[in-house]
Amino acid sequence: MGTTVSGVGVLDKSVAVLDVLENGPASLAALVAATGLSRATAHRLAVALEAHGLVRRDADGRFALGVRLIALGQAAARAIPLAEAARPALEALRKATGESVQLYVREGSRRVCIASLESPHGLRTIVPLGASLPLERGSAGRALTLSGRSPDAGARVSTDATFRHPWVESVEEREAGVASVSAPVFGPDGAVVAAVSVSGPIDRTTRRPGRKYADKVVEAARRIERAAGYRS
Repeated sequence: MGTTVSGVGVLDKSVAVLDVLENGPASLAALVAATGLSRATAHRLAVALEAHGLVRRDADGRFALGVRLIALGQAAARAIPLAEAARPALEALRKATGESVQLYVREGSRRVCIASLESPHGLRTIVPLGASLPLERGSAGRALTLSGRSPDAGARVSTDATFRHPWVESVEEREAGVASVSAPVFGPDGAVVAAVSVSGPIDRTTRRPGRKYADKVVEAARRIERAAGYRS
């Protein structure tokens, strides 16, 4: 690991270990390969993180993200006013569609889920709170990159004549068998501050999910803007 982010080497290396585990459990050898750390350093950091509950061992002895991160993620989400303000709109959206709903914000080149409500159906989309996902795949990522004036040429975007109510749909773009519809949440200055999303199995959403859910998702986005005080 040849670069530093914070200037505090041990912290940067510890975060590098957590970044690897974000993709799933990993053996010590896999940690070494992915981080570029020495075997001794990777082991020392993983064990230290385990002592703090940030890392655990799975049934196969591999390192995995620890359960303490769940509580930390929930606390972080509660500290974000937008997530709290959005909850009534998200609950109404889940009730109206019967599918899982999420709220994402952009963090660098990624999108982070700051609110997630699961569908009551047994077969449903599950996005963990705090999940960090790529911007370039999935409707929510594309919604977060809209300018508010003209859509990304690569996105499947629909809108009214004035482009005030855009939405984006994706089908099996990030995960096989899953489709989603998302709409951007605009801040007071017109910039995109978040994206609200509905996602579920194609058997229910169909391969044209926008036809079923776009109006409801856009309505939820406008409700979130009003609840957050972005518009009257």
